[in-house]
Amino acid sequence: MTTAPPLIDFPFSPRGDRLPPEIERLRATPVTRVRTIAGDEAWLVSSYELCKQVLEDPRFSLKDTSAPGVPRQYALTIPPEVVNNMGNITGAGLRKAVLKAINPKAGGLTEWMADHAAHLVDGLLDYGPPVDLRGRFANPYAEHLHCHLLGVPRDDAPLLASSLDIAFMNSACPITGARLNWDRDIAYMAGRLNDPATDGLMAELAALRGDPDYAHLTDEMLATVGVTMFGAGVISTMGALTMAVFTLLQNPEVWRQLCAEPGRIPSAVDELLRVNLSIADGLPRLAMDDMQLGDTEIKKGELVLVLVEAANTDESVFPDPHTIDIDRPNAAAHLSFGYGGHYCPAVPLGKKHIETAIQALTTRLPGLHLAVPVDQLVWRTRFMKRIPERLPVAW
Repeated sequence: MTTAPPLIDFPFSPRGDRLPPEIERLRATPVTRVRTIAGDEAWLVSSYELCKQVLEDPRFSLKDTSAPGVPRQYALTIPPEVVNNMGNITGAGLRKAVLKAINPKAGGLTEWMADHAAHLVDGLLDYGPPVDLRGRFANPYAEHLHCHLLGVPRDDAPLLASSLDIAFMNSACPITGARLNWDRDIAYMAGRLNDPATDGLMAELAALRGDPDYAHLTDEMLATVGVTMFGAGVISTMGALTMAVFTLLQNPEVWRQLCAEPGRIPSAVDELLRVNLSIADGLPRLAMDDMQLGDTEIKKGELVLVLVEAANTDESVFPDPHTIDIDRPNAAAHLSFGYGGHYCPAVPLGKKHIETAIQALTTRLPGLHLAVPVDQLVWRTRFMKRIPERLPVAW
């Protein structure tokens, strides 16, 4: 009698500076059975073609990954109904307002980002090396940007950011503090709706309350838009920016190229996103029907995890995938923003955020380099974030 091989535990590695060796071993079996942090079984998908298929097929549902009784990737740390956040925003008729707020071409937003990145670099210069680039640049840049978009005071960023460690934590069990933080942040955003000093997106949402077409909206629903936009936006932009700069510091010849030719920075951003390993977990979907995925039969109700970092280093799509090639013609085909119906609507903003940050750093700090060996960095894994705790740099 033969016994089934032991399940692979997933995710693999907490480090964001190297592709886990398990990924190369999965190339021959791009749909593999794994055990999640929550102890449940799932299918891990790792080839570009099959990852893309899962992300664009509506029979693989994001919304239903939060349903009771289904296999879990990890315990929920936000209310179940918020998992499909952009779908909820669209269903409530708020998509237009949100897309307007995150459009980098609207309202001088690109200029604001460039100015604020330069302001933060001034702060680095005043502080002097060594400095924690994540704590004094990437984190505040992401937090201040989302305060600006929402129209809430920049001074309130630490309060809102204090919830993120729990809200975006990978845990096998529910965390009591998650609900306490959520309720506090919802109360904060609801209060902003009634504050005449509020501008930005929260002011636009507040104004909708006088429109009969939006009578179905409650203050809690509108506040939820603010809380989720700050949380998901800060975590994703901060993680992507931290790892983009870290990648450049690990590839000094590419850094020097961008310092010498700043006009190449916009085209380099997609390549930096392609090799970004901060996502870490895999994008979850629940199979809503029995279906075939490559050579594997997926059953209704099974959990499927899309391993973005494996898709983005699939040699059949990206030749010589481990080389940073800022001229790669198909770099924008990466799946770091998802694909299909849940493709991230903030893509232009996310790219411009990284571009303006790198512009500011390469212009003012061309000698930027890591102040400690890579092996001395302490790595931390949370949802959408496999990044160094601190990123000490000097110049």
